[in-house]
Amino acid sequence: MAEPLSITAHGRAIMALGLPLIGSHLAQFSVVIIDTVMLGWYGVDALAAVALGGSVMSTFLLTGSGFAWAVLPVVATAAAADEAVQVRRVSRMAMWLSLLAGLFSVLVFLWAEPLLAALGQDPGVARGAAVYLGIAGWGLFPALQVMVLKSYLSALERTRVLLWVTIAGAGLNGVLNYALIFGNWGAPELGLRGAAIASVITNAASFLALALYASRATAEHALFTRFWRPDWEAFARIFALGWPISLTTLSEAGLFSAVAIMMGWLGTVELAAHGIALQLAALTFLVQVGLSQVATIRAGQALGRRDGPGLRRGALVVIAIAAALALLASALFLSLPGPLISLFLDPSDPARPQVLEVGVRLLAVAALFQMADGGQVLALGLLRGVQDTRVPMLIAVLAYWPLGLGAAWVLGFVLGIGDVGIWLGLVVGLGSAAVMMMARFWTVGVRALPA
Repeated sequence: MAEPLSITAHGRAIMALGLPLIGSHLAQFSVVIIDTVMLGWYGVDALAAVALGGSVMSTFLLTGSGFAWAVLPVVATAAAADEAVQVRRVSRMAMWLSLLAGLFSVLVFLWAEPLLAALGQDPGVARGAAVYLGIAGWGLFPALQVMVLKSYLSALERTRVLLWVTIAGAGLNGVLNYALIFGNWGAPELGLRGAAIASVITNAASFLALALYASRATAEHALFTRFWRPDWEAFARIFALGWPISLTTLSEAGLFSAVAIMMGWLGTVELAAHGIALQLAALTFLVQVGLSQVATIRAGQALGRRDGPGLRRGALVVIAIAAALALLASALFLSLPGPLISLFLDPSDPARPQVLEVGVRLLAVAALFQMADGGQVLALGLLRGVQDTRVPMLIAVLAYWPLGLGAAWVLGFVLGIGDVGIWLGLVVGLGSAAVMMMARFWTVGVRALPA
């Protein structure tokens, strides 16, 4: 076994791998941010519709990405053990499973308007969200393939290309939004439809760019050669590892979608403010997601090398980095809530003061759950690295639904606290998940390797 890495060496390795990953996540998510900002300037009704539709879209994208995230630990472990054939097999079957997940999602989106109306949403907002989903939903097919390729390339430590492709995609989305939402440069003014079309084009272009890179830079894996040929053993392995990840993600994303629905019961202003505050909280969360994926890769590599001390020391270092960044995000939300919310609003919109007032309150609650949100996603990353996914799934279901959603309902409606009470339910759910999942890793997960 190689000489154990020092704390400093672990930190350098984590940041070298993590910074491009974090940057690529932020650039990819900026597509949603750009949609929200531009539609916020287009009108509060459009903003509320994309807040609701985007929440549903994100739920299906994240849930469908479970098979992509299963690629991370398996490919990292196989690469560390020099098993190139295994890398190709699992990556290809993850792409198959992601195609099936995209097909299921699009079928659900066809019924979006009656489903959202049945959940008590304003008819106009439900109609707008359905329009957005009816177009943007087709972008899930390339978006899910992008997630697989990102996991594949990340596990091979080829993260810089992810950063540049996603930055280019964000720029393309901004240009297309400017043209198609507002009707600039001779394009038709399409509003919500324009934002949806821009997202589909951006996702498709990003997939083509990453597929071209993978086919050339990692030609030894022949990822797309005879792509149509099934490999049922690898299919079953990725399915077995990925479906608990999908259900775990669905539990968390479903909590946030349920919170969006509850905010819609309060009114359009509250839902619009929720959409803005949630986008800002999601930006800081994606930093933690990047670190979580680094934790998965490093833990998977330690598993492939049978390096128990490296697993433990690396986990401590990445947890310390994540905690520092969570504290920084909390300070930002508490010190600059007004300016941050104002970025999403047209100064001349008559609803601006009400949206700003609610948004500032919600950002204060977001500051409370930064440490909890980072803790739970980081623990998930470490557990996935040692290929422990089923018990974390059960923890997630318990923490996010009976505890988190139950608290949101009681605090928001039974006790009458309203918007802040609903968001405090997020604190309860995320905090419970963080405590239980960290305990799982340090008491069970580390036993995957000898000390």
